[in-house]
Amino acid sequence: MNNSIARLTRRDFLKLSGLSLGGLALRSFDRTLLPEFPPEKLLGRITVGRMDIKTRPDADSQTAGVLYEDAVIPWLRETVGSQPGRINQRFVETSDGFIWGGYVQPVQNQLNDPLTKLPMTSLGAGMWVEVTVPYVDLELDNPPIRAPWLQYRSDIGLPARLFYSQIVWADQIRIDEKGQIWYRLNERYGSGDIFWALAVAFRPLIAEELTPIHPDVEEKHVVVNTAYQTMSCFEGNREVYFTRISSGALYNNLGNKVDAWSTPLGEFPIWRKVVSLPLSGGSAAAGWSLPAVGWVSLFVGSGVAIHSTYWHNNYGEPSSRGCVNAKPEDARWVFRWTLPSVSYDPGDVTVQMPGGTKVQVVER
Repeated sequence: MNNSIARLTRRDFLKLSGLSLGGLALRSFDRTLLPEFPPEKLLGRITVGRMDIKTRPDADSQTAGVLYEDAVIPWLRETVGSQPGRINQRFVETSDGFIWGGYVQPVQNQLNDPLTKLPMTSLGAGMWVEVTVPYVDLELDNPPIRAPWLQYRSDIGLPARLFYSQIVWADQIRIDEKGQIWYRLNERYGSGDIFWALAVAFRPLIAEELTPIHPDVEEKHVVVNTAYQTMSCFEGNREVYFTRISSGALYNNLGNKVDAWSTPLGEFPIWRKVVSLPLSGGSAAAGWSLPAVGWVSLFVGSGVAIHSTYWHNNYGEPSSRGCVNAKPEDARWVFRWTLPSVSYDPGDVTVQMPGGTKVQVVER
């Protein structure tokens, strides 16, 4: 694969669109520039419908304001407070007060220089790209809507968006009449929805980011402890990596215990790894649909995996529907360290039994 990266000017693109891109027609899009996010280096994005801002890191303190889904605020620091009924007691301090941290995604606003052309892969021109801004709005290229997540956002009046750390496949480049560069995006295993989005919001991944960590070590295993909500990686008896995670939720939003959401106990081999995968499950009334989930390491045949998480920041507390939710950087490290190894092209590998690295899920 050609990993060379060149910067795309308007003149370069006009030449490219008449040559290697086959003269693709320019398209007029409804949305233009990205929002003006706060200037701080570290920001927080609200991941649920509503969050109260408190005067102190205490749920019982006075409410100073309200934030709604996808609001982006300065993340000044994280502190321990009081949130009755929750294991997670972390709060995020903002310029206006304190917000319980479980539903505040840590994000940054890092713009990128678009590319002149897409590298060639076994699947044709394309590349993996990661969102590096708090969020970027999408334009659906092939209506009608197919994916449940997209239908849900449409039903409640929210635009189609991708969020910081999500990973998708880009397979075309275009320029609009304002000189803005756009990538065409799709999920290889999604519902078939195809989008266009501003290219400056995406960082191309390179092959070196999938390079295996400690590939010569044969004796590796992962321990997920659901009692302590932790994940440890061992080489023999030596722990080489440790992090907090969020395993299967014990109760639903109504306070009812849901055994089907628990992470299965036992020892399982990793049998498939994918750079990005849409995840969904449940029923029509109580299901979930999550696009572009990064660094997916599947270890149970029913679809249980260790994977990156962008829809909450509630590590240390059971919150998932059975999977092992991890911070993007933690999921990526485990993805690279465990077997089977995955190449950039095609970014997906499945192995037969006895499988790859063992994942032990314990409760003690």
